Amino acid sequence: MKIGILGKNLRQGASLASLVDEVVGYEEQGFASYWMQQASTFHALTMMGLIGHNTTRIELGLATIPTYPRHPGAMLHQASTVNVLAGGRLVLGIGPTAEPEYETLGLSYGESVRHIRDYLSVTEESGEPDKAELGADEASAEVESDFPEPEPYKVVVSALTPEMRRAAGRVADGAVTWMVSQKTIRDHTVPEIKKAAEAADRDAPRVAVGLPVCVHDDEEQAVARANEVYSIYGELPTYRRQLDAQGVENPGDIAVVGNESEVEAQLKTYFDAGATEIVASIYPAGDDRRGSVVRSTECLRGLL
Repeated sequence: MKIGILGKNLRQGASLASLVDEVVGYEEQGFASYWMQQASTFHALTMMGLIGHNTTRIELGLATIPTYPRHPGAMLHQASTVNVLAGGRLVLGIGPTAEPEYETLGLSYGESVRHIRDYLSVTEESGEPDKAELGADEASAEVESDFPEPEPYKVVVSALTPEMRRAAGRVADGAVTWMVSQKTIRDHTVPEIKKAAEAADRDAPRVAVGLPVCVHDDEEQAVARANEVYSIYGELPTYRRQLDAQGVENPGDIAVVGNESEVEAQLKTYFDAGATEIVASIYPAGDDRRGSVVRSTECLRGLL
């Protein structure tokens, strides 16, 4: 199984050096990739440059970087620079800013799909020497990109809606998902992205599936803990609509929990549904939190 780790931007009180050491450890254990979300602390894409300079093999993914209010030209230049530092291992995941943040910026969330399509017309240039043009209702731009060490990077899209899934297949390298069930991956995510990619004559799309994972003998306790750790996703309007559309009440209902064999079986269903990789957000349950994380990590390591 191709399995990556979804890490935190930075633990409270921890140093940047400790994050680098953490990713180096995952690389040594054989994990395929390490992904970060953009949080309210350090800038995740910038941090990937530091991590990339200190690792050699592990792929480095962003899941995801909000596009607003950053101009796509600025994103292109930063991503291309980070990708050179990472030796061509960057996977740039982009998505619309969370709905409440749109409103704070005075923007309409209904424009997000069009915005992502236009944004990709620039960022998909992937740092190759060329001139990227953005033509949209909201803006137009011509971006020069002439890098001495061009390293094409992959671009994936946060595929929360049918429109975003079509964009992921048509104008990106694929999608990264979060809080999406196996049934939705099988019935909607994979077929819709593949269909869009085929229509655009693009390569088979990447579908990286982000999931909370906890290897624990008390399933009820593990689910309850997931509801606590990931409670924000039951409240954010975009994710709340996504959960409701799947008939899922709480974030914990998406979590992969159980003993080692049960977790393996559940992950296999996602690969059978068409996922190309799993991005595991390991969380602890029970009194021994450190031991819980170690157990989950060892389980996933055994599936590589």
